[in-house]
Formats: sequence, C-alpha cells, structure tokens
Amino acid sequence: LQNVKDGLEMLLIAVQSKNKQLEEDLKREQQWHEEQKQLLDVLNKIEEETKTQVEQLPKKSLNTNTFDELQNKISKVKAYKNELLIALGEFLEEHFPLPEKCGSAKMNSSEDPAAELITLHEVLEILIKQLLNTPHEPYVTISDSFWPPYIELLLRCGIALRHPEDPNRMRLESFHI
Repeated sequence: LQNVKDGLEMLLIAVQSKNKQLEEDLKREQQWHEEQKQLLDVLNKIEEETKTQVEQLPKKSLNTNTFDELQNKISKVKAYKNELLIALGEFLEEHFPLPEKCGSAKMNSSEDPAAELITLHEVLEILIKQLLNTPHEPYVTISDSFWPPYIELLLRCGIALRHPEDPNRMRLESFHI
C-alpha cells in the first residue's frame, strides 16, 4: 500500500504540474486572443473611416483636365512603343536576315526545302505573344520554319530557354518578372 501511495502522490504532483503549465498556457492564449480582438477592432475602425472618406469625395474629383492629361500620356507611351517596335524590326531585318537573303548557297541537307523559314523578328513575335497570352504555358514548339542558328542565338544569349523535358520546345525568358 505504501508503494501505491507513493506512486499516486508522484502522479498527483505530475498532474498538478501539468495543470499549472496548462493554466499558464491558457492565460497566454487568452491574452493573445484579446490582443487580436483589439487589433481587429482597430482595423475595422480604419476601414470604416476610409469608406466614409471615399464616400465623401466628390464623384467628379478627376476633372476633365486631369483625364485629358492621362489620355495624352497614354497616347505618347503607345506612340513610343510603336516607334521602338519599328526600330527593333528594322534592326533585326538589317542585322539578322534570312539565309536566302544572305546569299548563302549551302543549306543543311537535313532541312526540308519546302519549309518556309521565318525571320528572327517573327520568331521573337511568336515567343512574346505566347508568353503574354498564356503565361502559364509559355513554351512554343520549334517547327521547321525556325532557322536553327537563330534558335541557338536566342538560347546562347539567354533570351530564350529550352523546355526542361522537351528539347523541341522553347520559351522567352521572363524579363518582366
């Protein structure tokens, strides 16, 4: 009976210690909960104040002058974008012509003569459109119309990347990210 009594007293001490620890944990959790409630109340007040401020703003806060300025800036940016695209196209046509235009008499015997080769400019357009239209699947299948030296140029310069599993697919490097 003495051994049982000693065992039960040790168990009682352990349970009391555990209860004390749980009470301390409960107090900390309750304090954290109160802090979170206060934080939520403050955020709700800020949200209400912001909503009332937005409602109080006149609906015609953007006058026509500001709107016209924004429209003017947008049109200037679009015009500049078009100028850049034209300049890029001219640069690519001048410095990266098709092999037939270069006068190279030798073509790889593996190339299909019926395949119409496309310019580097067109390859870049295809890659850009694919990246912007379907960012979740930016890869383009490399067809016979892509001239292999242009593909190698894009890959070596870090402009394009091959698919990790399919070497017949490539995508434009995501420079905008």
